[in-house]
Amino acid sequence: MSFQAYLDKIEEKTGLTPRELVELARERGFEGPDTKAGAVADWLKEDYDLGRGHAMALVHVIKNGPKIGTKHVGTTGVHRDESDTLWLDGKATKPA
Repeated sequence: MSFQAYLDKIEEKTGLTPRELVELARERGFEGPDTKAGAVADWLKEDYDLGRGHAMALVHVIKNGPKIGTKHVGTTGVHRDESDTLWLDGKATKPA
């Protein structure tokens, strides 16, 4: 599954865009590179029933912002992402 696909699935499961969840995380004190992944994963499991893989995708965004590595950008296969910048504002507003 691509990084963006994880975020899109999070939106489907929670009804919240990744950006909205990042804002909620900040309100809980989860912000920046010192954020503990386990604490975020526990919160997402408890409040939204998200699994660890989905939680880790959101942890990356909370800690590092929307930029990702280029390892799979433009490649083929299941981990392929179209861009090195993740779309956080919801599937319905994602540019084609």
